[in-house]
Amino acid sequence: MISARSARTHDSIASSDKRHIDMIVEARSLTKRYGDLTAVDAIDFGFEAGRCYGFVGPNGAGKTTTMKMVYCIARPTAGTLKVFGLDVCEQPREIKAGLGVVPQENNLDPDLSTCQNLIVYARYFGIRHEDAAGKCDELLGFMHLMEKARAPIAALSGGMKRRLVLARALLNDPRLLILDEPTTGLDPQVRHLIWDKLLELKERGITLLLTTHYMEEAQKLCDEVLIMNEGRKVDGGSPGSLIRKNVPAQVLELRVDLAAAGEAVARFPGMEHQRSGQNLYFYSRDAAEFDEIISAYPGAERLIRPASLEDVFLKLTGMEIR
Repeated sequence: MISARSARTHDSIASSDKRHIDMIVEARSLTKRYGDLTAVDAIDFGFEAGRCYGFVGPNGAGKTTTMKMVYCIARPTAGTLKVFGLDVCEQPREIKAGLGVVPQENNLDPDLSTCQNLIVYARYFGIRHEDAAGKCDELLGFMHLMEKARAPIAALSGGMKRRLVLARALLNDPRLLILDEPTTGLDPQVRHLIWDKLLELKERGITLLLTTHYMEEAQKLCDEVLIMNEGRKVDGGSPGSLIRKNVPAQVLELRVDLAAAGEAVARFPGMEHQRSGQNLYFYSRDAAEFDEIISAYPGAERLIRPASLEDVFLKLTGMEIR
C-alpha cells in the first residue's frame, strides 16, 4: 500500500508526465551564490530520461553545488531548475520522493547492521517494514552484499560501504539516481563492479546523473558530459563529440625532467601541446609526426595513444584532473 504522501507524490510526477515534459532535469541560467562567492554561474542544461549524464571539472568548479540544487538541498539564487517538470523551490518534497542519492561520503549509521541501515532508511519513503525487508534482500543481492547482511558497518570494507550506499539509494525505486563521485578511492575491481551495476540500472530506464574525477568513468558511463570550471559551463556533449571537437586524434605522452619539459615545448612550437609539470602531451592527427620528438628525447618515458576525455579536460580547464 502506498502512503498518502507517496500517492500525492506519484500524482504530481504523473501530472508532469501528462504535460509531456521532455526533460527529466532542466536548468535555465541556474545560479548559486554564497555571499560574494558565485559557486554556479548562470548555467543551462537539460537531461532526458533513461540516459547517463556527467559533470566533470576541477575541485571548486561547482559540480557538487549543482547536484545539491538538483536534489533540493541547496536553493538556487537565480534562474530556474525543474526536476520531473516540478520546480525545485516550490515542490522539493515531491521531487525528493522520486530521487535516489549517493553522496560523496558514506553516511551510514554505524550503530546499525548492513540490513538495518536499509530498513530504517526505508521509513523515510513510507515503505512498510515487511516490504522493506524484501527490498533489503533484493538490493543486497543486487550489490553482492548478502553475506554481510547482519554485519556491523565497521566490518565492511570501503568498497562494501560504497555499494551499500548505492543499494540504499535504490530503496524507493527512483526515476533519477544522483551520484556524487561514486567510485572515488575505490580499487579498480570494485570500481568496475559499480560501473556494471550503474549500466544495468540505466538499461532498466533509470536516469543517472553523476560527478566524477575519473575521465575513464565518464567515458564509460555517460551519454553526455558537461565540463565545468569556476562555476561556469565550459563545454558539453557526448564524450566522443567532445574529443573530436577539441583535440587531434593522437597523443604523445612524454615524461622528462622539469628543465627538459620547458626546452621541449620551446623546441617544437608548431606542435599542439599541454604541459603538467614533467608531463608533456603533444597532439597530432598523425602519430608519425611524433617521431622527431621521440628521437630528441630517446630516454624519456613515452606513450602514444588515442585522444581521451582527459585531454579535453586538460585543454579546456588548463589543469590536470586530480
